Amino acid sequence: MRILVVGATGTLGTAVVNEMKNDAEIISASKSNSDIKVDITSTDSILQMFKEVGEIDAIVSATGAAHFGGVEELTPELNSIAVNSKLLGQINLVLLGLPYIRDNGSITLTTGILMDDPVVGGASSAMANGGVRAFVKSASIEMPRGIRINSVSPNMLEESKEKYGSFFVGFEPVPAKRAALAFRKSILGAQTGQSYYVY
Repeated sequence: MRILVVGATGTLGTAVVNEMKNDAEIISASKSNSDIKVDITSTDSILQMFKEVGEIDAIVSATGAAHFGGVEELTPELNSIAVNSKLLGQINLVLLGLPYIRDNGSITLTTGILMDDPVVGGASSAMANGGVRAFVKSASIEMPRGIRINSVSPNMLEESKEKYGSFFVGFEPVPAKRAALAFRKSILGAQTGQSYYVY
């Protein structure tokens, strides 16, 4: 089994790689320090990545940037960070990656708790999360060749508390290792169109 993990060097991506490395060949992709360099905001970069990787059994996306800030200060340009990265970037991984996924393979994208449990400053991220979830649910009924697609929605990660904890007041963080189990379920399970919540 060959799994492409996009965002493999981040906190969540590293946990997914560690969770799956004994079960599959992992191809890591990210902006730096990985097997393959990719910028998910660029379709050319995504296409080049798939050409380098070749046939795979699963795509995992553990990446996607978004701007945190109040709505009154949120400009179209700042909002486009989440649109171009977390939303369109992940969806383009699906659209451009389908020809490279073997029959009965899987795709797992990442959303997050903010689409269901909002925080001040998180509207742009929540928008992207909700869009990804809706795309996964709808696209699942059209996936060809038995390919499955799901998303994972984790709470704030324990490992990210120092960086993002001030936004998530009163939230109980989850360890990245626990969130990675939801990716295992999506990759090796049988369900499709699901949003796996890790709260």
